[in-house]
Amino acid sequence: MSSTNSPEAVKKLLENMQSDLRALSLECKKKFPPVKEAAESGIIKVKTIAARNTEILAALKENSSEVVQPFLMGCGTKEPKITQLCLAAIQRLMSHEVVSETAAGNIINMLWQLMENSLEELKLLQTVLVLLTTNTVVHDESLSKAIVLCFRLHFTKDNITNNTAAATVRQVVTVVFERMVAEDERHRDIIEQPVLVQGNSNRRSVSTLKPCAKDAYMLFQDLCQLVNADAPYWLVGMTEMTRTFGLELLESVLNDFPQVFLQHQEFSFLLKERVCPLVIKLFSPNIKFRQGSSSSSSPAPVEKPYFPICMRLLRVVSVLIKQFYSLLVTECEIFLSLLVKFLDADKPQWLRAVAVESIHRLCVQPQLLRSFCQSYDMKQHSTKVFRDIVNALGSFIQSLFLVPPTGNPATTNQAGNNNSGGPVSAPANSGMLGIGGGVTLLPAFEYRGTWIPILTITVQGSAKATYLEMLDKVEPPTIPEGYAMSVAFHCLLDLVRGITSMIEGELGEVETECQTTTEVASSPTQSSEQQELQSTSDQMDKEIVSRAVWEEMVNACWCGLLAALSLLLDASTDEAATENILKAELTMAALCGRLGLVTSRDAFITAICKAYSIQGQSVMMISPSSESHQQVVAVGQPLAVQPQGTVMLTSKNIQCMRTLLNLAHCHGAVLGTSWQLVLATLQHLVWILGLKPSSGGALKPGRAVEGPSTVLTTAVMTDLPVISNILSRLFESSQYLDDVSLHHLINALCSLSLEAMDMAYGNNKEPSLFAVAKLLETGLVNMHRIEILWRPLTGHLLEVCQHPNSRMREWGAEALTSLIKAGLTFNHDPPLSQNQRLQLLLLNPLKEMSSINHPDIRLKQLECVLQILQSQGDSLGPGWPLVLGVMGAIRNDQGESLIRTAFQCLQLVVTDFLPTMPCTCLQIVVDVAGSFGLHNQELNISLTSIGLLWNISDYFFQRGETIEKELNKEEAAQQKQAEEKGVVLNRPFHPAPPFDCLWLCLYAKLGELCVDPRPAVRKSAGQTLFSTIGAHGTLLQHSTWHTVIWKVLFHLLDRVRESSTTADKEKIESGGGNILIHHSRDTAEKQWAETWVLTLAGVARIFNTRRYLLQPLGDFSRAWDVLLDHIQSAALSKNNEVSLAALKSFQEILQIVSPVRDSDKPETPPAVNVPVPVLIGSISGPGLSRPFVRTDSVGERLGRYSSSEPPVVTDELEDLNLWWAAWNTWYRIGSESTKPPVTFDKLTFIPSQPFLTALIQIFPALYQHIKTGFNMDDLQKLGVILHSAVSVPISSDASPFILPSYTEAVLTSLQEAVLTALDVLQKAICVGPENMQIMYPAIFDQLLAFVEFSCKPPQYGQLETKHIANAKYNQAEWVALNYVPFAERSLEVVVDLYQKTACHKAVVNEKVLQNIIKTLRVPLSLKYSCPSESTWKLAVSSLLKVLSIGLPVARQHASSGKFDSMWPELANTFEDFLFTKSIPPDNLSIQEFQRNESIDVEVVQLISTEILPYANFIPKEFVGQIMTMLNKGSIHSQSSSFTEAEIDIRLREEFSKMCFETLLQFSFSNKVTTPQEGYISRMALSVLLKRSQDVLHRYIEDERLSGKCPLPRQQVTEIIFVLKAVSTLIDSLKKTQPENVDGNTWAQVIALYPTLVECITCSSAEVCSALKEALVPFKDFMQPPASKVQNGES
Repeated sequence: MSSTNSPEAVKKLLENMQSDLRALSLECKKKFPPVKEAAESGIIKVKTIAARNTEILAALKENSSEVVQPFLMGCGTKEPKITQLCLAAIQRLMSHEVVSETAAGNIINMLWQLMENSLEELKLLQTVLVLLTTNTVVHDESLSKAIVLCFRLHFTKDNITNNTAAATVRQVVTVVFERMVAEDERHRDIIEQPVLVQGNSNRRSVSTLKPCAKDAYMLFQDLCQLVNADAPYWLVGMTEMTRTFGLELLESVLNDFPQVFLQHQEFSFLLKERVCPLVIKLFSPNIKFRQGSSSSSSPAPVEKPYFPICMRLLRVVSVLIKQFYSLLVTECEIFLSLLVKFLDADKPQWLRAVAVESIHRLCVQPQLLRSFCQSYDMKQHSTKVFRDIVNALGSFIQSLFLVPPTGNPATTNQAGNNNSGGPVSAPANSGMLGIGGGVTLLPAFEYRGTWIPILTITVQGSAKATYLEMLDKVEPPTIPEGYAMSVAFHCLLDLVRGITSMIEGELGEVETECQTTTEVASSPTQSSEQQELQSTSDQMDKEIVSRAVWEEMVNACWCGLLAALSLLLDASTDEAATENILKAELTMAALCGRLGLVTSRDAFITAICKAYSIQGQSVMMISPSSESHQQVVAVGQPLAVQPQGTVMLTSKNIQCMRTLLNLAHCHGAVLGTSWQLVLATLQHLVWILGLKPSSGGALKPGRAVEGPSTVLTTAVMTDLPVISNILSRLFESSQYLDDVSLHHLINALCSLSLEAMDMAYGNNKEPSLFAVAKLLETGLVNMHRIEILWRPLTGHLLEVCQHPNSRMREWGAEALTSLIKAGLTFNHDPPLSQNQRLQLLLLNPLKEMSSINHPDIRLKQLECVLQILQSQGDSLGPGWPLVLGVMGAIRNDQGESLIRTAFQCLQLVVTDFLPTMPCTCLQIVVDVAGSFGLHNQELNISLTSIGLLWNISDYFFQRGETIEKELNKEEAAQQKQAEEKGVVLNRPFHPAPPFDCLWLCLYAKLGELCVDPRPAVRKSAGQTLFSTIGAHGTLLQHSTWHTVIWKVLFHLLDRVRESSTTADKEKIESGGGNILIHHSRDTAEKQWAETWVLTLAGVARIFNTRRYLLQPLGDFSRAWDVLLDHIQSAALSKNNEVSLAALKSFQEILQIVSPVRDSDKPETPPAVNVPVPVLIGSISGPGLSRPFVRTDSVGERLGRYSSSEPPVVTDELEDLNLWWAAWNTWYRIGSESTKPPVTFDKLTFIPSQPFLTALIQIFPALYQHIKTGFNMDDLQKLGVILHSAVSVPISSDASPFILPSYTEAVLTSLQEAVLTALDVLQKAICVGPENMQIMYPAIFDQLLAFVEFSCKPPQYGQLETKHIANAKYNQAEWVALNYVPFAERSLEVVVDLYQKTACHKAVVNEKVLQNIIKTLRVPLSLKYSCPSESTWKLAVSSLLKVLSIGLPVARQHASSGKFDSMWPELANTFEDFLFTKSIPPDNLSIQEFQRNESIDVEVVQLISTEILPYANFIPKEFVGQIMTMLNKGSIHSQSSSFTEAEIDIRLREEFSKMCFETLLQFSFSNKVTTPQEGYISRMALSVLLKRSQDVLHRYIEDERLSGKCPLPRQQVTEIIFVLKAVSTLIDSLKKTQPENVDGNTWAQVIALYPTLVECITCSSAEVCSALKEALVPFKDFMQPPASKVQNGES
């Protein structure tokens, strides 16, 4: 047609027109002449137009009325043939667009007539169509007439016509609107001010519209009128109309020309005012209708919904909502609510089906849904339309399951819901197709016995409706089973897909925009930054708005979606359907996660998880008959505290599982707290499938099937590695999560693990290790950012490690140690060596494990340490303290294997790693090694650890300089830090330099080991300690020695002392095992004694060898005092071994040479191990000003002795001080140890002889140092100790060693030592200054006390001693010593000393001589009763020696009276000796007796030579006593124990004679110088005579009485002796000068005569002969009596 105006076309047209006219004139020639004429004139007209005009077509159009006229007339003939010809011609004209408006009007009128005559109906329609489509000349009423014509033809009886007319109407309506659109196009550039249309229904109110628009408006308005069954305004002449057709037309207009309505207010108004109310009105039967309700309830019969109208209305609604939503917000709300209502269960099936289809159309338009949400759900008082739609779909689906579709015989629902909750077998045969052949299952949903097949209805994402398209159906169709369900299902899926893809797309845009803006924002230019900020804030606002919409959409739909999807998932038996549902749930969960909507996210995830456990907890019997459509793939025990029955896993569960894995894998970042759900579910699966953790935390198909309850099908068996792999990949992908999400994952794993831990409490069943394994795996893959998750991760694993279930905690420890090892080996950036904080962080949990008491965990921990040492030992650096701490944390009670492993680690450290660790850690190594020494599980470990300490000390010694440098540097740094913080630096032994502190720690550790309960450890540690101090002590700073002494050595001594004194005295049966213990070590006390000995000796040795270092220290004297105190307490301990060793140590420290001022003092200290005391010159210093704190003030003493020259040198002063301290200690030891105990029993401790000997032997050496200040008090103290020491008895089992045999007179070494001590003193006094010599008497006293022991052995307290002969060996008895040799030796010393000092003033003043005599009197008086005969003999000889020296001295001092008291003592002594009361032993031989007599004679001789000649210097009483004694000796000296045979010999005649002679010699001495002498002799004679008289008288008396019986032998002897004495006396008198004899004497002599005569009658011949001799001298008295005068003169 495009070429209709080309010349050829025009030519053709003209030809055709002419031929048409000719044909017409021919046809009408006969019947219709007017027509023929018109046709002919028409031909002429055409020709003339063609001839005249160049623009032929335009001319034709102008004259078209005339041109067309013949044809119209032809039509008027109503002849079919003519009419057809005319219509064809008219159409040709139309097609060339040469019809004017009037012509067109005429044509239409003509066509109308034809229509009314029902002629050529199809041709008419065709003509109308051509007329309207080829040009736009038909307007307004003619147009309306044309349209009505078509409508009328639509309602003819002829079907073909009807249909053609319908099609034509549709096309015409379209044309009308297309014209309007074209018109708008043309006028688009001209901007008009639209005038508001007042909403009235007057059809002429469209004045503002352009012509085409007006036509369209009128047409549309009338369509509405018609549908509403009202009269049209414009389409005049309509006779009938159907609603269905009207609705279809409305729908097509609305659908095809939405812009018309949107752009023109008039049309919008129509939509609002006409279309919507119409639709709502037409819907009413559907709304009111209830299926199955009787109409009687309502007064008027309810109109039944009519399918064709209802379906078309829904189509209209769909279009309205889709196209004009923005215009019709309120109306759409009503429509949508209606749609929702139509889904109700009480609506007809077909209605529900078309409603679902309509909703499906909406669901595939996410943007539309979004608008609903914005317009309704987000407005305050509006219906929540979007929510309602989703919920309605859910309810719809639910209702389908609950109420099986009626009138559908396919489903027979006999099963019902017999046991709610439990699975139900499907109705028999349902869904089974082709039962004869192989059974194939239809995809379907099955729920509580309702079986609904799933039909494939549409491609996803497009809503292809079935029933909405059934425009030809009048009756409601039958809906196949499952159709509605399938549509609803797809609605849900499309809804989810649409929403999520839309929101995620938008989210993506926002995020990328944000990124780009942030990137740009960081650009340097100022202005752009401001702009950026502006745009950013706009974006932010936009985003906030969008986010609100997204969130509202999700919030509105999630509940409904979830409910529906869960139900479907539950019911689904088809894998694809299940997959789709799960995918929908997954996408929703992910979307919620991205939007941060936690509740909804969790809900979806829960749904998936629940679906996983669909067959959960309830027991399913698997039997071939049950026709569950789920293939069971695994059966296992549920993971519960009390598992009941078994759990089945179906293939659906596995599908859910995969979805979960997928979710976690792809959307891990948005899961947040839902990780917990996901992981719990995965854990359950892993549990049922029996996957067990393997190294690195991956899960592998483990375990032989446990128990009968676990069944895995081969399908699953092959899947296991895949599942395990996916699981691992899931956790590997955690490395791509951001930090927050990672924390969520870790937290979830931790809480999951806590649950597993709770379940594993109280039983030792296999626990679920899923969480622990996965924590490990997560940790391992996130090693590059381990810091952010390390604390929660390890913190939790540490809790797991403490779990009572062994398998659980084993894995906890496995995970923890693997992580630590991996962390240390990982290639961090920056490397660990430069990131100390991280290294410590990694090692910290290792340390924390130390607080766990389970040995298996500790073993893992230690194995881990060992591996770390072996692989990373060189690079631990700052981690050393932690690692060492782990070894050191092993406690005693933790079992041998643990201690052994830990010790192995320590040995490795000491042997290999000391040089690589920071020096600051060396102290920790020492501590740890020490702590192993203290472990008492395994003696060998303790001993080896002491060896390690020795090795460590060697290492310190060799690397001393480098260690010192490094420590000093570190110290300086710490000091600085401490100052900055304003705190005090605190470390042990602080003031000492750090290197010294290291040594001190080592010493202190060894010190602790020295007091270990086990003797072997103590011994080893003690030896090591003293060796170390000995070998390496020289490295210490001088000042540090102070600490060594006080904090190490003395502290150790204190502890040893305390332990020793409190040690148990119980006997130890055996040393464990079969070790025999020597009796000297069989009690704890004895074992401690050994330690004490070792320690004390060690300390003393250090004091001795290091004196040159120690003495210059400020408080050496205090240290000295403390050491002495220790020596004292050891010496006084009730243990011989300790006490003796203490004295040895005492001796050792006293052998120190006193410092001497020396010009060439050594510059260097001696080599280490040489214990030679070093002589150091004087040191100046604060010594002088320090007051001496002493009880006996040495200061005064010093002043006293060296007043001539004040002490200048502190050294000597100090030294003296030390010696006096030593003396005081010695004195305390001596006095305490020798003091006898108050009570005695078997266990009484008595010091041993070697101890006492050693004690006394110390004195001489000590004395050498203190002699200058040694005074009487000190001597007194010494004396007490010497005396007590000698008095101590010895135990019977020691006696054979000390006393070789009793008969030998020997001194014990103790006694010798005592005498030596006194000897030293005596010699010192001898050469000492004058003022020392006053000590002589004290020494005499001391010695004399010892002399007394000869007769009276000292008592030791109340102790009973036995004579050695009676003591039984090896019984606890005490033996008295033989003191005789000691006493005699002492006596010799006395005599010796006296000979030297007799004349000394002090000796004279202190009556020493008297004391000697007094002492000798005891043995002399005892004489034969002395324990040893030698004693009295020695005493006599000593007396004689002493007197020979002493008497002259005494005579010299006679006048001073100093000796006055000595004389009576001497007299008594003579008396006691010469007339002893002791009887000589029977076995005394005559020779012995004579020898003894000669001793007596010697004594008398001494009297006659040394005493009597000097009588005038001697007190009178004394001389009298001597006389009486001589007198007695001359008469009565015989012993009464002689036998008769010996009588003549045994009478001491020699002695008597001597006495008589002496007596007489002095009685009648012619040299009477003083009356005193005369008196002596007179007295002597009268005494003698009186005695004779008495004896004789008694004899005579006895003789007479005895009669014939002889008198006793001794009496006879006595009388004989008296008689002899009388004769001797008379002889002597005769020899004497007569003038010397007193008259009285003669009288007495003569008076004897009668008595003698009376004796004549005696019967004894001996007496008679003696009598004869006595009577003979009387003849000289026979003289006549002289004159009185003579007598008076004489």
